[in-house]
Amino acid sequence: MILDSETKAVELPEHHGDELRLWLRLLTCTTLIEGEVRSRLRERFDVTLPRFDLMAQLDKVPEGMTLSDVSKRMMVSNGNVTGLVERLVESGHLDRRTSDADRRVQVIRLTKAGRAEFRKMAAEHELWIADVFGDLTPKDVRELMRLLAKTKASAQKSAKARAG
Repeated sequence: MILDSETKAVELPEHHGDELRLWLRLLTCTTLIEGEVRSRLRERFDVTLPRFDLMAQLDKVPEGMTLSDVSKRMMVSNGNVTGLVERLVESGHLDRRTSDADRRVQVIRLTKAGRAEFRKMAAEHELWIADVFGDLTPKDVRELMRLLAKTKASAQKSAKARAG
């Protein structure tokens, strides 16, 4: 049996600090949940997680966004977004036009069909996530949210200090 990094760290705790074990636990949970969501999106809708994420960003802004804004929100390069956009335009999910303010800038938005299909996927996605966290009580969820917010703030503080 192949062990993940978290299991290895727990089995030999003297070789790993608590913070490292925490990092590995967070990474393991993220990987498990993301893998489950990817599988369900592929099986149920024949769509990739990056396509779903792009559509989710655009669903929040009906008037559309520039490719650069989408890239920033998704934390990926413009090149990664361009390929996704091309495929979604070809499939009729996205509409692309040149910005009125700057002819060099393209604005993308969901088509009516793209929005309807995304919302169907999003509704099921929400049920999947509820299923994944189904063994947690509402109190567990609130406590985990509190602790993750504290973790995020700590990570941001560390990154800011390192940046100078």
